[in-house]
Amino acid sequence: MQTPMQTPTVTPTVDPAQRRRLDLIPDEQVYGDDPTAVRDTDHYQAEYVESFVDKWDELIDWNARAEGEGRFFIDMLRAREKHKVLDVATGTGFHSVQLLKAGFDVKSVDGSGPMLVKAFENARARGFVLHTAVADWRWLTRDVPAGEYDAIICLGNSFTHLFEENDRRRALAEFYSALKPNGILIVDQRNYDAILDHGFSTKHKYYYCGDRVVAEPAHVDDGLARFQYSFPDGSIYNLNMFPLRKNYMRRLITEAGFQHVTTYGDFKETYQEDDPDFFIHVAEKTYVLD
Repeated sequence: MQTPMQTPTVTPTVDPAQRRRLDLIPDEQVYGDDPTAVRDTDHYQAEYVESFVDKWDELIDWNARAEGEGRFFIDMLRAREKHKVLDVATGTGFHSVQLLKAGFDVKSVDGSGPMLVKAFENARARGFVLHTAVADWRWLTRDVPAGEYDAIICLGNSFTHLFEENDRRRALAEFYSALKPNGILIVDQRNYDAILDHGFSTKHKYYYCGDRVVAEPAHVDDGLARFQYSFPDGSIYNLNMFPLRKNYMRRLITEAGFQHVTTYGDFKETYQEDDPDFFIHVAEKTYVLD
């Protein structure tokens, strides 16, 4: 009796980054029966599902964002002779890539694995290899060395994912620890003061520059800013964030040990409080005279 020939089993080769993307489940944001009740620091990891991450650059628009912010961060770092930079909110990689292009030594960190996978792909497509780590800011120095970085950047309104004051204080303490004695922290936030006090408006010029994506608050109160992102294909995603007021954020930074904080409004040092879409805080670890 002839033994039937068996077809050999072929195991497809899958890039490790692609495998991680395939393993991402679920691919729907889940908020339960009352989305406005979800006020949890750790929930952001479930918000950045693969399909949302894949669309994030439509919201950013790298070219428009680069034009909008110009050389602000590059010039800020160079003026202070900072070279080794820790990007703790890498997202899809925009600022890490911009700084690598400018010759900085960059380590790219994010709490979302899918975001880092996308950032790595974006950088590779532009001829760069990111040095990445998935890390929770509250325990940052478990994953990155303390006292090693000239500068830390925390951009993209990312700090507002922290809902508990203890989480904010702990994260800032970890940033402080990761910096060299003369290091600086650059952290940004939406102008939540204007949103809370006068309602939402945006110039759509500096940060979320994709002109076909609508980003607007679906709910705002003193403890929650729930933003809705509507894409051209009809898909809708949300992010629940804490609406940080500017002076409260400045106080937290100072109480973490930073000696001098300068706040810019849409990259300008002089501004009317309600005008900017975003504030950028530049905090010096050592005292600097004006």
